[in-house]
Amino acid sequence: MMPSSLSEVVTREIDEDREVLVDLCRRLVAAPSMNPPGRTTEVANELQTFLATRGLASERITVDDDASNVHLTLRGAAKGKHVVFNAHMDTMQPGDEAAWSVPRLELTRKEGRLYGLGMGNLKGGLAAMALATAVLARHRERLPGTLSFTAVCDEVMFGGRGTEHLLSVCPDLVGDFMISAEGPGFMDFAVAEKGLLWVDVEVKAPGGHSSRALRGESAVSKLAIFIAQADALNDVFATLPHELDGASGGEGNLGLRLSANAGVLQAGEVRSLISTSATARFDFRLPPGITAAQVKDRLQKIADTLPGICLSYPKEWDANWEAVDSAYAKSLIHVIGKVRGKTPRLVVRLPGSDARHWRDKGVPAACFGPQPTLSSGVDDYANEQDVLDCAKIYALAAVDLMGLP
Repeated sequence: MMPSSLSEVVTREIDEDREVLVDLCRRLVAAPSMNPPGRTTEVANELQTFLATRGLASERITVDDDASNVHLTLRGAAKGKHVVFNAHMDTMQPGDEAAWSVPRLELTRKEGRLYGLGMGNLKGGLAAMALATAVLARHRERLPGTLSFTAVCDEVMFGGRGTEHLLSVCPDLVGDFMISAEGPGFMDFAVAEKGLLWVDVEVKAPGGHSSRALRGESAVSKLAIFIAQADALNDVFATLPHELDGASGGEGNLGLRLSANAGVLQAGEVRSLISTSATARFDFRLPPGITAAQVKDRLQKIADTLPGICLSYPKEWDANWEAVDSAYAKSLIHVIGKVRGKTPRLVVRLPGSDARHWRDKGVPAACFGPQPTLSSGVDDYANEQDVLDCAKIYALAAVDLMGLP
């Protein structure tokens, strides 16, 4: 475990840097990075300035001028494990801008909350990791291993310009352990996350005048039947594998539920004509215990009853997780409990995260961050104390993991 004296010093210094942390959040929120288009140049500028003023040189890796990634590595005096921090710089779109009660791109500090687009997902966690890195850098001669800080683009849209590209250019950043600043909500600890299956549905059928339409024969009506049957899969729940004994589905048990959503629909353009084609683009989220192959089999059986339907799968991966009884998970659970005063609830995170890129390489990874609810939205915010606590947790957990045998 981490020496108590270093733990106390790091905790105290992060507390003393509360205003530094809030100011960094302010600067990050003021740097727009909605995805699409996913431009992160201005956020990267703010991060690199923050690090440079603390004597930390960072490197920028880009695919194009808009898609910036930032990383740096601290090497301790002793040889130990390599811990990697990861957070993304791009944010979700703001939704209905007229519904916001605070400025979207200005930090509003009130009633213990920090409001602003991206504070929940993920600029609060990003700022906390940057501060944790800066504080640990002051004590690098006492670090029992290596720490890398990575801030990436393109995570929100599962693009290839962020973590995927960074790890291909800098394979040393795979490390031995990874901590993601993504929060599952409610300050829970996400030892697992859902997988993803994107399904494109295309229906072809004869056209004609609308006066000749027959029940269930047009492309649109066949697509409607398919959508209704696929929608029923929202009622399917998984049984978690034994490696996740003790974890739960979180709020509403949603982490165990298969979710299906037709986010894009397209058909004809003339009201009085029968469209010869109709398409839908589905997003399925797969809990541990339900695989993409199983869902694809269910969907194909539905399609087989509706001639003219073709299914394709542009993107997919299964749910992924860290065993709850691993040394890695136990270390983070201990540190979270020490800082927060109670053992965190272990849950399955609903959206995907970049943690999967490390898990795919056999590296233990999990998500913990200050996102306050299940997802960001109008009046996006993070609780100020949660952001500060996350900085402590990231710093203390990193040192503890560095010293694991």
